[in-house]
Amino acid sequence: MSQHILILAGDGIGPEIMAAAEKVLNRANEKFSLDLTWSHGLLGGSAIDAHGVPLPDVTLDAAKKADAVLLGAVGGPKWDNIERSIRPERGLLKIRSELNLFANLRPAILYPQLADASSLKPEIVAGLDILIVRELTGGIYFGQPRGIRVLENGEKQGYNTDVYAESEIKRIAKVAFNMATLRAKDGVAKVCSVDKANVLEVTELWKQTVTDLAAAEYPDVKLSHMYVDNAAMQLVRNPKQFDVIVTGNLFGDILSDEAAMLTGSIGMLPSASLDENGKGMYEPCHGSAPDIAGQDLANPLATILSVAMMLRYTFKQEAAAKAIETAVGVVLDQGLRTGDIMSAGMTKIGTQAMGEAVLKALG
Repeated sequence: MSQHILILAGDGIGPEIMAAAEKVLNRANEKFSLDLTWSHGLLGGSAIDAHGVPLPDVTLDAAKKADAVLLGAVGGPKWDNIERSIRPERGLLKIRSELNLFANLRPAILYPQLADASSLKPEIVAGLDILIVRELTGGIYFGQPRGIRVLENGEKQGYNTDVYAESEIKRIAKVAFNMATLRAKDGVAKVCSVDKANVLEVTELWKQTVTDLAAAEYPDVKLSHMYVDNAAMQLVRNPKQFDVIVTGNLFGDILSDEAAMLTGSIGMLPSASLDENGKGMYEPCHGSAPDIAGQDLANPLATILSVAMMLRYTFKQEAAAKAIETAVGVVLDQGLRTGDIMSAGMTKIGTQAMGEAVLKALG
């Protein structure tokens, strides 16, 4: 029985990187007889232009019916000055919430060919392979009440609410513990839970809930805790001390971008956002980069690697996922680079050429 993917190219460089990724998906579909089908929809700024809202009902309906969603990127300065409630990013937040995609998996893996592209010394980042598990549908990004109000003295005040229930904390912690168990190195599964429990009550509950869950259900997982400011420092100082990091929405947003730069470029990193049944939305970690859109400059590898993650986590097609990842490695071995990962002695190519190179390596 065929399974279906909804492709949302989005805005900025989204259509360019998605065109490259879709070709790779098509080749993998044929080569491994995956019996996958897909269709296209609008999300973000492109949806605002066509429908007046960032997440049209037709897109949401299609996303709910699909087995997986493959996303490019959303947003851009064109829509910065419209009503906040209908800006492109609101569509992204809403689709994550409507699909109950609560678990965001963001790997930070350094390809050995790109060790010189990292801003840190090679000996600090060589062999880096960490996974940040970010809670995606709760916390301060969704908490109510929120808004901007006028106080009695006439001064404006902005306010947001950071809130987590025990059930939300437990389900994301379970994902982290299970991932750590799968990734266990030398038989040791490690999870570092990041909070700010010395200041924020919401993360005090987070810390206690994660601790209790580990003791009750995951006694073999080595659990540690770290305040978010220290975690930000340690990711730069000694990133290889980590394996799996689990944290809330806001902290995860920041730390995962920081971890991305350890690898040399956010243009190399895919991500997965999963529900409780393994249905997911897959997207590159980078944004829509409107400043380089339409110029054949964007790095499509994060989107191509998002295809590999989709095949692995939702469709359970490990051989196809590995083949795509191997093909990316082959291209890097050939010295081919987009501008964001360019270094001396390498060959600089554009978005389309990079996609074609991966296709050729995939065979």
